[in-house]
Amino acid sequence: MSFGITKEEILETVTMVQVEKLDIRTITMGINIQDCRGNDGKATGIKIYDKIVKSASNLVKVGEDIEKEYGIPIINKRISVTPVSMIADGLNAEDMVTIGRYLDQAAAEVGVNFLGGFSALVHKGFTRGDLALIQAIPEVLASTARVCSSINVATTKAGINMDAVSQMGVIIKQSAEKTADRDGLACAKLVIFCNAAEDNPFMAGAFHGVGEPECTINVGVSGPGVVLNAVKKHPDMELGQLANVIKNTAFKITRTGELVARVASQRLGVPFGIVDLSLAPTPAIGDSVADILESMGLEKAGAHGTTACLAMLNDAVKKGGAMASSYVGGLSGAFIPVSEDQGMINAVKAGALSLEKLEAMTCVCSVGLDMIAIPGDTPAEIISAIIADEAAIGMINRKTTAVRIIPVPGKNVGDWVEFGGLLGHAPIMAVNRFSPARFIQRKGRIPAPIHSLNN
Repeated sequence: MSFGITKEEILETVTMVQVEKLDIRTITMGINIQDCRGNDGKATGIKIYDKIVKSASNLVKVGEDIEKEYGIPIINKRISVTPVSMIADGLNAEDMVTIGRYLDQAAAEVGVNFLGGFSALVHKGFTRGDLALIQAIPEVLASTARVCSSINVATTKAGINMDAVSQMGVIIKQSAEKTADRDGLACAKLVIFCNAAEDNPFMAGAFHGVGEPECTINVGVSGPGVVLNAVKKHPDMELGQLANVIKNTAFKITRTGELVARVASQRLGVPFGIVDLSLAPTPAIGDSVADILESMGLEKAGAHGTTACLAMLNDAVKKGGAMASSYVGGLSGAFIPVSEDQGMINAVKAGALSLEKLEAMTCVCSVGLDMIAIPGDTPAEIISAIIADEAAIGMINRKTTAVRIIPVPGKNVGDWVEFGGLLGHAPIMAVNRFSPARFIQRKGRIPAPIHSLNN
């Protein structure tokens, strides 16, 4: 039985996988842990550990079986949990560190590469649990291998919690210093959000949102190489037609992700959540969002016109994905992490791409300033101000934005940092050194924009 699939479509998918680096970037199981509260950090950690191990014991095996049967690489198997701060009221920072270590042990036991959800949602203020978790972030990220953390500091409806923005600049600096021997690696596992998505399968920002079911399967697809090859085949095509080519390509990529998600859901006995069709690059040659932008006609990513190219790419990817699945979610668009994209690295090295240009690009792409290495002596106030700028972009434009930035201890502009694996390597980028300290020290809240009053 053919199920309506032609021989040409099968061969096309084989080419996508073997030549164009199509992969399922992650199968992420979301797990509700709100019923795991104990009397202290240890009791809570044990309950969380037991539930994760019970829920996700077959996750890695099922992913590997699907990979073998369908011939589609599944790079990562991951877990996200309910934001831990939601069960933390009455616990202290030391309890939070204990819970973080149990999370790491659970991730190791079931064999996933990352676990997200050491998180807090503080866009309108802090609970005591939020504050305890935030204080524990540097130690948890420094002492664990798999735990990832995220903090949502702003939404379009609530505005920006500048108290949290100010505090997170300090936390990022502390996290970098605690892992100075690893070039500040802890910061690569920490994301600061505006309008965080509650069904995001990608790390380091994944957590299991409060509106989610008891357990769910979310799949993140990635196909920069496939889109790049499609664009390269049409070097002189006008932009409207080229957008249609990208849209059709995104449709095919997303359909592959939908298949894997539904099979994984059935075999694990867990509801299928969403397919995130984000173009997530890797350091591999030919697997770059920057290369797609350059194949559209730019000499280098970062040249004038880059934001327009990225806007068209992001929009076409979303339109194609939305036609392929009724359950598109997460972030779904084009990621622009510097250290994870060889084309972006080359553009920075050539002087074509600056932090300011990357910020402009985040107005039209998915997420924000991602995996950017900056000098280790950058003051906390400047890091907080970078977060504030990104939060403002997300708040005003009703989109998710984020900052994942690494102030690398002991390194300066012109130096390089090597994180390894999917995290890649990157040059240390220059930061505007004029001080925003007095602005950040005001704290308080930046009110929500007028268009948030849309009920």
